[in-house]
Amino acid sequence: MAIEELLHRAVSAGASDLHLKVGSPPVVRVAGELRRLHGVPSLRPDDTETFAQSIFTQRAVKEFKEKGDADFAFGRPELGRFRVTAFRQRGSISLVMRRVPNDTISFEELGLPPILRRLSNEQMGLLLVTGPSGSGKTSTMSAMIDHINSTRPVSIVTVEDPIEVLHPDKMAIVAQREVGVDTATFAEAIERAVRQDADVIAISHIDDYETARAAIGAAETGHLVISSMHTVDPADTITRLVGYYPVPEQALARRQLSAHLKAILSQRLLETADGGSRALATELLTNNERVRDRIVDGNLTGTIDEVLKESEFSGMHTFDQTLQSLVLTRRISVRSALPHSRNPHELRARALEAGLEL
Repeated sequence: MAIEELLHRAVSAGASDLHLKVGSPPVVRVAGELRRLHGVPSLRPDDTETFAQSIFTQRAVKEFKEKGDADFAFGRPELGRFRVTAFRQRGSISLVMRRVPNDTISFEELGLPPILRRLSNEQMGLLLVTGPSGSGKTSTMSAMIDHINSTRPVSIVTVEDPIEVLHPDKMAIVAQREVGVDTATFAEAIERAVRQDADVIAISHIDDYETARAAIGAAETGHLVISSMHTVDPADTITRLVGYYPVPEQALARRQLSAHLKAILSQRLLETADGGSRALATELLTNNERVRDRIVDGNLTGTIDEVLKESEFSGMHTFDQTLQSLVLTRRISVRSALPHSRNPHELRARALEAGLEL
């Protein structure tokens, strides 16, 4: 069976991911749950080897040979685009292929807070989208880039590893650069974008000192910088970002971040009550004087959730507020929401008041 046939079955099933592992039939993830593809035998080492050879890019071949794993993008017009992770386990090749939507999904369709549209119109500063793998960060960033591309005559440079969603020029002009193909590193591409007349710089993720320093530096020099991080909430994001810096530079990093951070959107995808899809839960921090004080003082960073709870007038909201709304509108069950709540007692009480089963 060719890999295109497996991908076609995955797409037809509405899967977000396809797992290919020796000794097991192909497995897809649908609405957050893993399911084996019926009627397909367990894969052999030759199968996954053939799959890999049929889709590997030249860069992936080199990276896989040197490191034993590789990340790259794969696409077919009739199937769409996929983010591929290839790695060795127990001497054989395994592949995980995550589907990337062909078309950018709107803020409303994704269930994003309306204020995100206004934040995307900012002229400068740092916007961060955070959450675990599979929480929809790529879709959110794509919606923000598409909104800017559709409404503003600006220059957008994306720095990605790999390039996932393609953005043709609309009102803006868009240059998409892939690390390892078009540029050596994230930091180098960001620094060059500053000199390439970029107004907006979108970075697929920040996970080291050089990228963090370059991103904050670009925001400081008057660019709008959009990026993602694998962190769980705004306080964790600030702590992690500052932690990339050497200790002697962390106080300066906190001052820079307090001055140039615009917002942090943290998100998670939860199974819907009917089990047929997933709903987006978000927490949004926007910067103000109280937040700046908590960024500058590391001892206060952990109390940012207190500001979130008290600042709805500024467009902020907590995960708990989103979870309560999703539960009370019966989009998700109480059982799905409880593990993500900071105050499960209050969530249970609100559900009981509404006559919902726990």
